[in-house]
Amino acid sequence: MRRISTRWLGAAATAIMTEAALILLPLVLAHLAAAASPGPSFVLIARTSAARSRAAAVRMSLGLGLGAVFWAAAALFGLSVLFQVAPWTFIVLKIAGGLFLIWVAVQLWRHAKTPLVLAANGGPAQSAAADVRQGLLFQVANPKVSVFFGSVFVTLVPPDASAALLFTLLSIIFTVETCWYIAVSTVFAVPRVRHRYIGAKSWVDRGCGGFLGLLGLRLATS
Repeated sequence: MRRISTRWLGAAATAIMTEAALILLPLVLAHLAAAASPGPSFVLIARTSAARSRAAAVRMSLGLGLGAVFWAAAALFGLSVLFQVAPWTFIVLKIAGGLFLIWVAVQLWRHAKTPLVLAANGGPAQSAAADVRQGLLFQVANPKVSVFFGSVFVTLVPPDASAALLFTLLSIIFTVETCWYIAVSTVFAVPRVRHRYIGAKSWVDRGCGGFLGLLGLRLATS
Protein backbone atom coordinates (compact mmCIF):
# COMPACT_ATOMS: atom_id res chain seq x y z
CA MET A 1 0.00 0.00 0.00
CA ARG A 2 2.86 2.31 0.87
CA ARG A 3 4.59 1.50 -2.45
CA ILE A 4 1.42 2.32 -4.38
CA SER A 5 1.05 5.60 -2.49
CA THR A 6 4.68 6.52 -3.13
CA ARG A 7 4.37 5.72 -6.84
CA TRP A 8 1.16 7.73 -7.08
CA LEU A 9 2.75 10.74 -5.38
CA GLY A 10 5.77 10.45 -7.64
CA ALA A 11 3.62 10.28 -10.75
CA ALA A 12 1.55 13.25 -9.58
CA ALA A 13 4.66 15.32 -8.84
CA THR A 14 6.09 14.47 -12.26
CA ALA A 15 2.85 15.49 -13.96
CA ILE A 16 2.78 18.80 -12.09
CA MET A 17 6.41 19.56 -12.94
CA THR A 18 5.84 18.69 -16.60
CA GLU A 19 2.79 20.94 -16.77
CA ALA A 20 4.72 23.79 -15.11
CA ALA A 21 7.61 23.35 -17.54
CA LEU A 22 5.25 23.50 -20.53
CA ILE A 23 3.80 26.74 -19.17
CA LEU A 24 7.15 28.32 -18.29
CA LEU A 25 9.09 27.37 -21.44
CA PRO A 26 7.23 29.69 -23.88
CA LEU A 27 7.41 32.52 -21.35
CA VAL A 28 11.13 32.07 -20.79
CA LEU A 29 11.89 31.86 -24.54
CA ALA A 30 9.81 34.95 -25.27
CA HIS A 31 11.52 36.87 -22.49
CA LEU A 32 14.99 35.76 -23.61
CA ALA A 33 14.27 36.87 -27.16
CA ALA A 34 13.07 40.27 -25.91
CA ALA A 35 16.09 40.70 -23.63
CA ALA A 36 18.56 39.70 -26.36
CA SER A 37 17.18 42.18 -28.91
CA PRO A 38 19.37 45.34 -29.05
CA GLY A 39 17.97 48.26 -27.13
CA PRO A 40 18.81 50.96 -24.58
CA SER A 41 19.76 48.46 -21.86
CA PHE A 42 22.21 46.74 -24.20
CA VAL A 43 23.85 50.09 -24.97
CA LEU A 44 24.06 50.94 -21.26
CA ILE A 45 25.78 47.68 -20.29
CA ALA A 46 28.11 47.55 -23.30
CA ARG A 47 29.32 51.10 -22.78
CA THR A 48 29.66 50.75 -19.00
CA SER A 49 31.71 47.57 -19.33
CA ALA A 50 33.98 49.05 -21.99
CA ALA A 51 34.34 52.51 -20.44
CA ARG A 52 34.44 51.70 -16.73
CA SER A 53 34.65 48.07 -15.65
CA ARG A 54 32.90 44.73 -15.89
CA ALA A 55 32.12 44.89 -12.17
CA ALA A 56 30.16 48.11 -12.64
CA ALA A 57 28.29 46.62 -15.59
CA VAL A 58 27.49 43.48 -13.57
CA ARG A 59 26.00 45.61 -10.80
CA MET A 60 23.92 47.50 -13.35
CA SER A 61 22.84 44.13 -14.75
CA LEU A 62 21.45 43.29 -11.32
CA GLY A 63 19.48 46.54 -11.45
CA LEU A 64 18.16 45.66 -14.90
CA GLY A 65 17.08 42.28 -13.55
CA LEU A 66 15.22 43.94 -10.70
CA GLY A 67 13.60 46.34 -13.18
CA ALA A 68 12.40 43.43 -15.29
CA VAL A 69 10.86 41.83 -12.20
CA PHE A 70 9.16 45.13 -11.40
CA TRP A 71 7.48 45.29 -14.83
CA ALA A 72 6.64 41.58 -14.81
CA ALA A 73 4.99 41.87 -11.39
CA ALA A 74 3.15 45.01 -12.49
CA ALA A 75 1.87 43.18 -15.58
CA LEU A 76 0.77 40.17 -13.55
CA PHE A 77 -1.09 42.33 -11.08
CA GLY A 78 -3.03 44.55 -13.43
CA LEU A 79 -0.78 46.69 -15.63
CA SER A 80 -2.49 45.58 -18.83
CA VAL A 81 -5.89 46.20 -17.25
CA LEU A 82 -4.78 49.70 -16.24
CA PHE A 83 -3.67 50.47 -19.78
CA GLN A 84 -7.06 49.34 -21.10
CA VAL A 85 -9.11 51.24 -18.52
CA ALA A 86 -6.95 54.39 -18.64
CA PRO A 87 -5.10 54.53 -21.97
CA TRP A 88 -3.62 57.91 -21.03
CA THR A 89 -1.39 56.19 -18.45
CA PHE A 90 0.35 54.29 -21.23
CA ILE A 91 0.82 57.54 -23.17
CA VAL A 92 2.30 59.23 -20.11
CA LEU A 93 4.60 56.28 -19.57
CA LYS A 94 5.83 56.38 -23.15
CA ILE A 95 6.45 60.14 -23.04
CA ALA A 96 8.30 59.93 -19.72
CA GLY A 97 10.42 57.03 -20.95
CA GLY A 98 11.15 58.80 -24.21
CA LEU A 99 12.24 61.99 -22.41
CA PHE A 100 14.49 59.95 -20.13
CA LEU A 101 16.21 58.33 -23.12
CA ILE A 102 16.63 61.75 -24.74
CA TRP A 103 18.24 63.05 -21.54
CA VAL A 104 20.68 60.13 -21.52
CA ALA A 105 21.44 60.79 -25.20
CA VAL A 106 22.18 64.46 -24.52
CA GLN A 107 24.58 63.54 -21.72
CA LEU A 108 26.42 61.09 -23.98
CA TRP A 109 26.68 63.66 -26.78
CA ARG A 110 27.85 66.46 -24.46
CA HIS A 111 30.63 64.38 -22.94
CA ALA A 112 31.64 62.50 -26.08
CA LYS A 113 34.95 64.39 -26.36
CA THR A 114 35.71 64.15 -22.64
CA PRO A 115 38.80 61.94 -22.21
CA LEU A 116 37.99 58.61 -20.60
CA VAL A 117 39.54 58.35 -17.13
CA LEU A 118 39.42 54.87 -15.65
CA ALA A 119 39.83 54.40 -11.93
CA ALA A 120 43.38 53.51 -10.98
CA ASN A 121 42.30 50.26 -9.37
CA GLY A 122 39.82 49.42 -12.13
CA GLY A 123 36.93 50.17 -9.80
CA PRO A 124 33.78 52.12 -10.51
CA ALA A 125 33.53 55.92 -10.35
CA GLN A 126 30.39 55.61 -8.21
CA SER A 127 29.20 53.35 -5.41
CA ALA A 128 27.93 49.81 -5.93
CA ALA A 129 24.48 50.83 -4.73
CA ALA A 130 24.44 53.69 -7.24
CA ASP A 131 25.26 51.27 -10.07
CA VAL A 132 22.39 48.95 -9.10
CA ARG A 133 20.04 51.91 -8.70
CA GLN A 134 21.02 53.31 -12.10
CA GLY A 135 20.30 49.98 -13.77
CA LEU A 136 16.96 49.70 -11.98
CA LEU A 137 15.84 53.23 -12.89
CA PHE A 138 17.00 52.76 -16.47
CA GLN A 139 14.93 49.59 -16.81
CA VAL A 140 11.86 51.09 -15.13
CA ALA A 141 12.01 54.01 -17.56
CA ASN A 142 12.49 51.74 -20.59
CA PRO A 143 9.17 51.62 -22.52
CA LYS A 144 10.35 48.60 -24.50
CA VAL A 145 10.29 46.51 -21.33
CA SER A 146 6.90 47.79 -20.17
CA VAL A 147 5.35 47.12 -23.58
CA PHE A 148 6.67 43.55 -23.64
CA PHE A 149 5.45 42.65 -20.17
CA GLY A 150 2.20 44.58 -20.55
CA SER A 151 1.25 42.87 -23.82
CA VAL A 152 3.10 39.74 -24.93
CA PHE A 153 4.02 38.49 -21.48
CA VAL A 154 0.59 38.67 -19.83
CA THR A 155 -1.05 36.81 -22.71
CA LEU A 156 1.20 33.79 -22.09
CA VAL A 157 0.52 33.53 -18.36
CA PRO A 158 -2.46 31.30 -17.46
CA PRO A 159 -5.16 33.26 -15.60
CA ASP A 160 -5.36 30.52 -12.96
CA ALA A 161 -1.60 30.32 -12.34
CA SER A 162 -0.72 29.44 -8.76
CA ALA A 163 1.28 31.69 -6.45
CA ALA A 164 4.15 29.20 -6.54
CA LEU A 165 4.22 29.27 -10.33
CA LEU A 166 4.20 33.08 -10.40
CA PHE A 167 7.04 33.25 -7.88
CA THR A 168 9.04 30.77 -9.95
CA LEU A 169 8.35 32.80 -13.08
CA LEU A 170 9.52 36.05 -11.50
CA SER A 171 12.67 34.33 -10.25
CA ILE A 172 13.41 33.01 -13.74
CA ILE A 173 12.83 36.44 -15.27
CA PHE A 174 15.35 37.99 -12.89
CA THR A 175 17.87 35.24 -13.63
CA VAL A 176 17.50 35.39 -17.42
CA GLU A 177 17.63 39.20 -17.59
CA THR A 178 20.61 39.49 -15.26
CA CYS A 179 22.62 36.64 -16.79
CA TRP A 180 22.11 37.94 -20.33
CA TYR A 181 23.50 41.37 -19.51
CA ILE A 182 26.32 39.88 -17.45
CA ALA A 183 27.26 37.96 -20.61
CA VAL A 184 27.16 41.22 -22.60
CA SER A 185 29.35 42.91 -19.99
CA THR A 186 31.86 40.05 -20.22
CA VAL A 187 32.22 40.46 -23.98
CA PHE A 188 32.75 44.21 -23.80
CA ALA A 189 35.23 43.87 -20.91
CA VAL A 190 37.72 42.07 -23.17
CA PRO A 191 40.84 44.31 -23.31
CA ARG A 192 40.88 44.42 -27.11
CA VAL A 193 37.25 45.54 -27.23
CA ARG A 194 37.85 48.09 -24.45
CA HIS A 195 40.92 49.57 -26.15
CA ARG A 196 39.03 49.94 -29.40
CA TYR A 197 36.25 51.72 -27.54
CA ILE A 198 38.71 54.13 -25.89
CA GLY A 199 40.25 54.92 -29.27
CA ALA A 200 36.88 55.63 -30.83
CA LYS A 201 35.10 56.98 -27.74
CA SER A 202 33.80 60.22 -29.23
CA TRP A 203 32.30 58.46 -32.25
CA VAL A 204 30.90 55.55 -30.24
CA ASP A 205 29.34 57.84 -27.63
CA ARG A 206 27.79 60.04 -30.29
CA GLY A 207 26.50 56.98 -32.12
CA CYS A 208 24.98 55.58 -28.92
CA GLY A 209 23.60 59.00 -28.05
CA GLY A 210 22.08 59.40 -31.50
CA PHE A 211 20.49 55.95 -31.31
CA LEU A 212 19.02 56.56 -27.85
CA GLY A 213 17.90 60.06 -28.81
CA LEU A 214 16.06 58.90 -31.93
CA LEU A 215 14.50 56.02 -30.00
CA GLY A 216 13.40 58.39 -27.25
CA LEU A 217 11.98 60.86 -29.75
CA ARG A 218 10.07 58.11 -31.49
CA LEU A 219 8.66 56.79 -28.23
CA ALA A 220 7.68 60.24 -27.00
CA THR A 221 5.92 61.24 -30.22
CA SER A 222 4.40 57.98 -31.49
